[in-house]
Amino acid sequence: MDFMSKFSLEGKIALVTGASYGIGYAIAKSYAAAGATIVFNDIKPELVEKGLKAYEEDGIKAHGYVCDVTKEDQVQDMVKKIEAEVGVIDILVNNAGIIKRIPMCDMTADEFRQVIDVDLNAPFIVSKAVIPSMIKKGHGKIINICSMMSELGRETVSAYAAAKGGLKMLTRNICSEYGEYNIQCNGIGPGYIATPQTAPLREDGHPFNSFIISKTPAARWGTPEDLMGPAVFLASDASDFVNGHVLYVDGGILAYIGKQPK
Repeated sequence: MDFMSKFSLEGKIALVTGASYGIGYAIAKSYAAAGATIVFNDIKPELVEKGLKAYEEDGIKAHGYVCDVTKEDQVQDMVKKIEAEVGVIDILVNNAGIIKRIPMCDMTADEFRQVIDVDLNAPFIVSKAVIPSMIKKGHGKIINICSMMSELGRETVSAYAAAKGGLKMLTRNICSEYGEYNIQCNGIGPGYIATPQTAPLREDGHPFNSFIISKTPAARWGTPEDLMGPAVFLASDASDFVNGHVLYVDGGILAYIGKQPK
């Protein structure tokens, strides 16, 4: 096999959850460029339609499904439909997620549970739905979108940090249970990424913008494009002996203690 062909996703079917826009959309685009067939879901029909239109405008034939990934019956039905209409899923990216920035003592238990449900329970549910067919096929790639909050705490994100820390350990456990079936489960931990959602925080003069740049050795915010190469690597045959790992794409934040105050 030619070395570069190991990075090809030609003939593979990739399901990226919540990939109507944002980081999931960027990852799905990179997979399409590498040759994969793209399948995605979102919770609302209008978001699926918006995603399908965006993919079409980018010259990508994608398959969109309406599904709440926290509902096991909906996920099982979606995976059966995908297998019947598109084919067996080779690559799963558990991307769908939410965050609630609320001080812990102000957060209700229901709000905490909602974040855990979307950010941790859903990856369990979707992974569980695709693994049996991956075992039958003899290979599979599962990529969980973790976070720097899989390693760090920060004020107002107790539920998110708890979920992403749990997702890191779910990643390792899927590796432990299913590695013998040629299934690799790894995570990507994005740093602070420039998306429409973070645009208000990145305005010149905003204290959070200067805080993040000062904490990042790369001295900039990341872009969705920065995640494309790592995502393709972890989905490809080039990473067949990489398992149970979280690849942090953070510009070096986790390696850096910060500048000494003057």
